[in-house]
Amino acid sequence: MKSKLLSAKEAVEKVKDGDAIMVGGFLAGGHPEHLVNALLETNSAKDLTVISNDTGTKDLSIFQLVKSGRVKRIFASYIGSNPETGRLMMSGEAEVKLFPQGTLAEKIRSGGAGLGGVLTPVGLGTIVEEGKEKLEIQGKEYLLEMPLKANVAFIKADKADEAGNLIIRGSSRNFNIVMATAADYVIAEVNEIVPIGEIEPNHVNVPGVLVNAIVKVG
Repeated sequence: MKSKLLSAKEAVEKVKDGDAIMVGGFLAGGHPEHLVNALLETNSAKDLTVISNDTGTKDLSIFQLVKSGRVKRIFASYIGSNPETGRLMMSGEAEVKLFPQGTLAEKIRSGGAGLGGVLTPVGLGTIVEEGKEKLEIQGKEYLLEMPLKANVAFIKADKADEAGNLIIRGSSRNFNIVMATAADYVIAEVNEIVPIGEIEPNHVNVPGVLVNAIVKVG
């Protein structure tokens, strides 16, 4: 079996101009800090689309990625802690699309599951519904939200085995699990790597078949 263990620099070489990148985490919780830093420091890809719950705080690398001028589109739920994202949205320098948090998660989940979209009542009668198709099902109205996929996903886990099976602790599971299903190439930043067989199968949060590269940090 070809080793999935790479350096951060080697792993992020996969990102190219125009790619869509999913970045896991909820602010600092489960954020793949080292992978985003490696992208900033060793890869010059531009015109990127970033799909993330949020765009971080000034202490996180995703904040710096947004400030770098290399991001063309942002799909997120919360941008209040990154004023640069708001500036880009107001100036039109980048396309910023905001979604209710659960809707964003479901769009990613449906992309990973190969579905045609998700129907939700969330956002009806608000600015959220602008430009979206509405469907009536059994007398109730829903918005059709289209699936989201990415070329590359950066996710964070606590432990991996050499096959890429991941354990993600507690609230760090947030967007990291669902994003692992919805990208063509998945890079996991992990704190610990163990031999195959040392992770109890029932404890696996993301199966190794979904993970293309493992980067050990810390």
